[in-house]
Amino acid sequence: MDDFFSRSEVLLGAEAMQALRTKRVILFGVGGVGSWAAECLIRTGLTHLTIVDGDTVQPSNINRQLPATRATLGQPKVFALRERLLSINPEAEITAIPEMVNNEWLAEKGLADYDYVIDAIDSVPDKTDLILYASRVRALKTFSSMGAALRFDPTQVTTGELMSIQGDALAKAVRARMKRLDRYPHKKIRCVYSTEQAQQCETRGSLMQVTAAFGLTLASLVINDTYKQIKL
Repeated sequence: MDDFFSRSEVLLGAEAMQALRTKRVILFGVGGVGSWAAECLIRTGLTHLTIVDGDTVQPSNINRQLPATRATLGQPKVFALRERLLSINPEAEITAIPEMVNNEWLAEKGLADYDYVIDAIDSVPDKTDLILYASRVRALKTFSSMGAALRFDPTQVTTGELMSIQGDALAKAVRARMKRLDRYPHKKIRCVYSTEQAQQCETRGSLMQVTAAFGLTLASLVINDTYKQIKL
């Protein structure tokens, strides 16, 4: 498979590419954000990826979600995405778990076997539980997506620390839940968010141009962090 990743290696170097092949990433939520993060990681050279999502592909997903096509309607998203990722790199180890994450799931499965967590969950309680749990796992780095819906402009996608993000309703809701629980992350959580003001709509409209930008930025955090570790 070396030729397939030659353009990545030109920039990252052989040592960083080898490091990326050994990293273990678990990604929660493979919708409009998470699915694009998964594909970017596999195309760049990651070979150990676990994807977790209990949803099935719906017609409304087709406008923005990577595994969503007319042919995959009704299928578990993680299985449809796994098939696509293996078509890119059949040698990759892709574990697909068609379940929703919650505190019970985390207590049973744990996260100690992973180097990175990517959080692309929409549910505020589940997202909060994941962030709080992951922040307690030593040496585990967590990157989290905030709200990608109701926005038009991918050029306003950026990153910031969870507790200092302003103007994002999802970040605000997560912090409010943490305050009610009187529980806070044990370390800083770097998030992807948009500085664009959200549109006012009766339903939560989303565009691929923005959700994909969120996902690609999440993947870049893992890739660039791996690269920086080699260069230190």
